[in-house]
Amino acid sequence: MLLAKIDDELFQYEHLFASPNNLEEIKSFTVAQPTGKGLERYLKLMAEQEEYNGGNRTYLVRDKETNEIAAYFSLHTGSFTLKDPNQNDDDASKYTVPSVELSNFAVNSTYREKHPEISRLGELVFRRFIIPTVKYGAELFGIQAIHIYALPEDDLINHYSLFGFSRLPPEMEAYITNT
Repeated sequence: MLLAKIDDELFQYEHLFASPNNLEEIKSFTVAQPTGKGLERYLKLMAEQEEYNGGNRTYLVRDKETNEIAAYFSLHTGSFTLKDPNQNDDDASKYTVPSVELSNFAVNSTYREKHPEISRLGELVFRRFIIPTVKYGAELFGIQAIHIYALPEDDLINHYSLFGFSRLPPEMEAYITNT
């Protein structure tokens, strides 16, 4: 599996299937937030199957010193269609944006509790591993955006805005979810 070459002093990342032990080790991954339990279940129950069927690629971010899993993320390619809000509804006003979806992303609560000295772990993983991986993909094939379908919760949307994500205007969101 080709990975973007990322050199970080604290962490490294690897593909879910990089080691036969990974599937056993992910069983201890926890997400403390009740709204994040779906991300925990995904990693433990669905990530392996989606690797086999090509639906997602999942990566584990590990502490270089302790080898503990600090976080994970999953990516897959996609696209979304937008329409120019200043145009009428004909096909000429629509355009497709090739993208990568950050389909899953969570920090291991167990790791966070053991290492309170590491602040802003999610942001660190996003900036040092996810963005470079997407940029690496962009060197291989067309990518114009990275997107995420976040739950419509204000705290979560505000959290992702810290990473540079922005919510589409309501009419564009409605267009995407209805097409």
